[in-house]
Amino acid sequence: MSYTAENPARKAITFVVCVNKRDILDGNFLASPCLLGPHPHQIILQEGFSSATAAYNDAIDKSVNDLIVFCHQDMFFPAPWISQLASILDSLQSRDPSWGVLGCCGITSDGRLRGYVYSLGVGIIGGPAEPAEIQTLDEIVLILRKSSGLRFDGKLPHFHLYGTDICLRAATRGMKSYAISALCVHNTFQDFDLPKEFFECCQYVKREWKQFLPIRTTCIRITASNIPICVRRFKQLYFKHIRRRDKKVFRVSDAARLFEEVTRTLQTSSIISQG
Repeated sequence: MSYTAENPARKAITFVVCVNKRDILDGNFLASPCLLGPHPHQIILQEGFSSATAAYNDAIDKSVNDLIVFCHQDMFFPAPWISQLASILDSLQSRDPSWGVLGCCGITSDGRLRGYVYSLGVGIIGGPAEPAEIQTLDEIVLILRKSSGLRFDGKLPHFHLYGTDICLRAATRGMKSYAISALCVHNTFQDFDLPKEFFECCQYVKREWKQFLPIRTTCIRITASNIPICVRRFKQLYFKHIRRRDKKVFRVSDAARLFEEVTRTLQTSSIISQG
């Protein structure tokens, strides 16, 4: 299957989203201009599943297209996103045609963030660059090919670290994963505390992928000693009663306007740096 920058919509893509709040879905992912085009993309909305991996494996079976984009319901994709993805796929076709998983935000084994995404409360992560090989990808956007045979670990509970799991699963098959530069927006609510379910997933990943330890994720480092996890949990408990409300970041109501503001800021920064 070929995806070309000249005609990126020639082949439809399957988008998969786990949904628990329809208003967030409607205001972000379903409002994404990239979904409009001459060839309608398949959109699979998964509700009522006990874990992301169960929802995503079910969607792989349902997908009628080879290329599958798994994303959060609060992701916003601008109009050029699919053409940018098409160019990246063309580049990888000659560089690494057997790639495993792609994503918009990932981290290398030595702790460098790669990709290109604006996340509310964090800012711009990464920037324009060639696809960067990473150890794991953040779950906000994951891209794989149905024909690769990759599937998520159905035993991984909850809705965390499945990006870590699928990248390590690809690595065991000799497939590399990459963070790509296709700018999109994560219009998210942030209180910067990780829930107990996240730490349960950490322990699962530690047991299942001990041959890869230490494992870098975009949220935390998973080690044999558990020290980073213990430190993070202690800090959360310590600051729980003294953290002010203004430390939280709240989702904006207009994702399209947010993207316009982000692009204006990037253009201004580019002009200043060139000057």
